[in-house]
Parts: sequence; C-alpha cells; structure tokens
Amino acid sequence: MVAMQTLAITFGVLLVALSLADVFQSVVVPRAVGRRLRPSFYMSRVTWFLWPRLMWVIYPRSSDRREDFLAMFAPFNLVLTLMLWSLLMLIGYGSIFFALRESIHPELATLPEAFYFAGASFFTIGFGDFVGNTGWTRLISLAAGASGFGVISTTTAYLFAIFGAFQTREQFVVTVGARAGSPPSGVGFLEVAQLTHTVGGLAEIMRGAQRWAATLMETHLAYPILAYFRSSHDDESWVGTLGTLLDASTMLLSTVAEYDGEAKIFHTIGRHATYDLARYFHVDSESQDVGVTLAEFNEACDRLEKCGYTLRDRAESWDRFRAIRGAYAPNLNSLARFFEAPPLRWIGDRSILIRPHHVQKP
Repeated sequence: MVAMQTLAITFGVLLVALSLADVFQSVVVPRAVGRRLRPSFYMSRVTWFLWPRLMWVIYPRSSDRREDFLAMFAPFNLVLTLMLWSLLMLIGYGSIFFALRESIHPELATLPEAFYFAGASFFTIGFGDFVGNTGWTRLISLAAGASGFGVISTTTAYLFAIFGAFQTREQFVVTVGARAGSPPSGVGFLEVAQLTHTVGGLAEIMRGAQRWAATLMETHLAYPILAYFRSSHDDESWVGTLGTLLDASTMLLSTVAEYDGEAKIFHTIGRHATYDLARYFHVDSESQDVGVTLAEFNEACDRLEKCGYTLRDRAESWDRFRAIRGAYAPNLNSLARFFEAPPLRWIGDRSILIRPHHVQKP
C-alpha cells in the first residue's frame, strides 16, 4: 500500500513538474529552448504532420480552402497546447490526491473523484464538497490553484506577445509584397524598384529588412508557434518574403553592377535566420543545390537589363550567383515545403501562382 502511494505521488509530482517546465520554457523564456521533455513540442509536430494530409483529403480541389484550413492550425494548436498543459497537471495532481485520499474529507473513493478534486483546485472553483484535512493536502490544493492561475495568466500574456510579433511581421511582409510584384520574387523586387524610380531607396529598404530578419529570427525561435501563422494575403508568407529579399540581395551582390553594401549586410542576417530556423525545425539540409537553372538565371538577367540595370559579365555572375545562393537555398526551400508556404519563383516548388487579379492589362 505504501509503495503504491509513493509511486502515485512520484508519478504525479513528475508530471506536474514536466508540465510546469514546459510552460516555463515555452512561454516565459525569451529564446530558443531545447525540445527534450517538452510535450507541447512533440504534440505540435505530430499535429502538423497530420494537418496538411487531412487538408488534401478534405479539400483536394480548392487551393483557397486549403489555405484557409492551414491558417486554422496555429490558433487551434495554441488552444490544444493550453488543454494539454491543463490535462497533464490535472492527471498529476489527481494522482497525488488519490494517493492521499484518506487525508481528504469525504475520502475519495475513485480515481475520477480525485481528478474532479484536482480540477476544482486547479481552476480555483472551490465547491467545498471535498476538503483537505491535513496540512499536506491543503498545501497541495493551494499549489494546484496557483499552478492553474499561473498557467492561465502567463498564457494570456503569451498570446499578446505572439499577436504583437505577428502584426509586426506581417506589416513588413505586405510592404515587401507591394514592392516585389505579384507573386513576389527577388527579380520582381528589383524590377519594381527600377520601374518606380525608387532604386535610390533600396539601401533604406535593406536596412529595414535587416531589422525585420533579426526580429523574425529572435521571435520565431523564442515562440515557434509564430512560424505556423499564415499571412492573411494571397501568395505571401514570411518564408516567401525572406526568400524574396535574399534572392534580391543575391542578384545585387552577384549580377547587378551597382549594388549597395546594405544588401550584403542583410544577406548575412537573412542567411543566418534561414539556417537557424531550418535547424530548429529539423529541416536543415547539407545540400549546396542552387535551386535555379542557368536558363532561369539568364531569363532573370534579361528582365533586369530590360528595365534598365547594368549587369556584370554573365559567366562570372552565374558562378558567383551559384556560390551565394547555394548557401541558403536548400534550407529556404526546406522551410517552404515544411510550412506549406505558397509557391513562388525559385522558392518552394518553384511554380508561379496564376490568378486573375495578377494579370495586368497592357
């Protein structure tokens, strides 16, 4: 009997400690944390593994509905994570109370009654139908109430932090989308700058991109759920925006004769963000595949020349382009595939979405 009580209490304490540690690392710690012994991480990975597959079963023919379905994942996962933490703590405290059932009045007769008492304490309901008789049971009841209050309050603050970071991220995504064509691309970004006579402002845009990429890296590693939030606009995503800016900076560094040094600084930060995020989500690649054919590169060069850019020697530019883009393209494409990002030029599956509102009249 004593051995069973000790085992139940030990199990309950470990489960509560595991849950509280998961909450602390996920919500409070403002940096990337380890994934071991974190139930929420494994639940998110399993859920995301199933979610896109379920999407294709439900909406095999409607791309718009598939995108809407993917957009539901992050909010759903937030609620599911809170439920997981609460459930684990209820099971943990319920196991402890059941082991100490003789110290509770009236005595807990079944395990469901122990879970009920744990729930009443955790959610601070306090019906009073069960009451702890000893100091230990009363102390554990208070601990359960404090745990429940702490989880709810910190999660509420967590939501505000996530939505604030999401809005900041999306403001820049929309800005780049307006400057990079539709669907956005690195080549389109440079074309629009030339055609709108805003090439002189590229340095300022790249400085803004540097701040955005640094913020993206810090927030999405500290709060990984942010990476799953979809953009509210067609054919746009944080992965696509990062890739668009990296491709634009790569063309400036390798091909365009006049380039601004701010592009090189952004490229360093953007490549760092791509590598760290791909490694965190276990989609990093050792490949050096540039992901672009020579014909595609020449077509991009023709477009840039046509709109007024002066280009370097094609052969030398191609060699430099391959060396620069090969350092980030595999990880970028892995992120695009993992997060089911809308396909863009050179990013993801490299197809271009054709929609009626994208067709411009001559």
